[in-house]
Amino acid sequence: MTTVNVYSQAQRLIKRLLKKLLKEVLSYQDGNLSSWLVEKKIKILCANYRFLLKPHKNSFLKTLAGSYAVDHESISKTASQMAELEIGGRHMIKVEEKLKTLLTPQYSWLFKHMGRLEKGVKFLVDMRTDVLDLLSELDPQCHDHIMLQQLNSNLRELLSLWFSVGFLNLERVTWKSPCLMLQKISEYEAVHPVRNWADLKQRVGAYSRRCFVFTHKSMPDEPIVVLHTALSDEISASTREIVAAHSRMSVDIQMMSVTAADTVEDPSCVKAAIFYSITSTQKGLQGIELGNYLIKRVVCELQAEFPLVSQFSSLSPIPMFKNWLLDKIKGAEKGDQDNIVNSDVWQPVHEHLNCDWLELRKQLVTNSWHQDAQLIQLLRTPLLVSCAHYLYVEKRRGYAFDSVANFHLKNGAVMWRLNWLADLTPRGLSNSCGMMVNYRYFLDDTESNSRNYLENKKINATEQFIDLISKSAKSKI
Repeated sequence: MTTVNVYSQAQRLIKRLLKKLLKEVLSYQDGNLSSWLVEKKIKILCANYRFLLKPHKNSFLKTLAGSYAVDHESISKTASQMAELEIGGRHMIKVEEKLKTLLTPQYSWLFKHMGRLEKGVKFLVDMRTDVLDLLSELDPQCHDHIMLQQLNSNLRELLSLWFSVGFLNLERVTWKSPCLMLQKISEYEAVHPVRNWADLKQRVGAYSRRCFVFTHKSMPDEPIVVLHTALSDEISASTREIVAAHSRMSVDIQMMSVTAADTVEDPSCVKAAIFYSITSTQKGLQGIELGNYLIKRVVCELQAEFPLVSQFSSLSPIPMFKNWLLDKIKGAEKGDQDNIVNSDVWQPVHEHLNCDWLELRKQLVTNSWHQDAQLIQLLRTPLLVSCAHYLYVEKRRGYAFDSVANFHLKNGAVMWRLNWLADLTPRGLSNSCGMMVNYRYFLDDTESNSRNYLENKKINATEQFIDLISKSAKSKI
């Protein structure tokens, strides 16, 4: 028998053992057993689950969601009994308690006990990651998806309680922080990938940069959310300007007759804080608001350290803009006249490319337009107009279609400035044709802006955005 066959057989054996163990453990919830015994069995369950490969994990999760949810027949029968009882009577209260118990899935008891184990919270966060991955692969109409969605909701509700802001610790990460923390911040970075250790040192170094993280006492070595902040004398419009602010605000300590070999911030120069990267590191915490609380806490920290800082803004990517634009171009190729790329602002580009849609797509896909000075000038206005339309007009359920925009607008920021050629890295050009956007936080208005967006779906934007959007609404070519 080959090694592969032996391993596959071992996986199937573990899967059967897990399902048997799962049934045994869940039978304990109605018994009067030692907590030590229950904990021991659940530890074994968790250890074996971690060993499973993805197909066997999926099978286990389907069993957990389908066989240990709620008893729909008992719920229906109890609800029917309630309908016949006197409202507010003693017997109704007892039936309500019974119904409440019936409406709680069996696996909810299991999850609570898992969370009490050492590293149990991290186990549940990772398990929810597996659940989310499985849900993305299933047909939303199939029975497994429906049952797994209920399990996912139960896990999310539980994790929301455990990861409420009162249980989170704010930490500033520096070059002297534990190596494991620095390594994980480097690995998790999703907005601007860390190139090397020197790059990481600059981002967490004391001068002109700050890095803050939320941690949880049940996951002490894990950064839950990471926020990178640049200090400046003004709001930066590009990644290059963030780097330039480093030298612009320098104070040579030796000129101040202080013995040192480095530079420090001059508090009188620090008037702006730019949040240039925020990353949620745990997919299993998806849908649980943490980043907005981190920004609010960091604002307080920076104001305490730099009394003159009054301008707070993100410098944000627009990760899906170019894909959206390419879809619009494909639609125009097929004859869709009600299309942003058929507006007047695109006319000079069409003429330059002889109305060749394929050539336009090729220029954008390969980023070769950025090597052509004439095309750079021709594309500036149509790309800015189209991007403003994408950010401000395109919606999902009435809210901003762009996930980054939606995040900052929910937090009460203003769609403040769209920046041309702000990120010329291959990643920046491929995601958004090099554009970035500032979402600015006016502290006195953030609460009203947030409520207006969440309750009325109203986006607060500056005149720059409104002017650009008005150009996209003109006659079609």
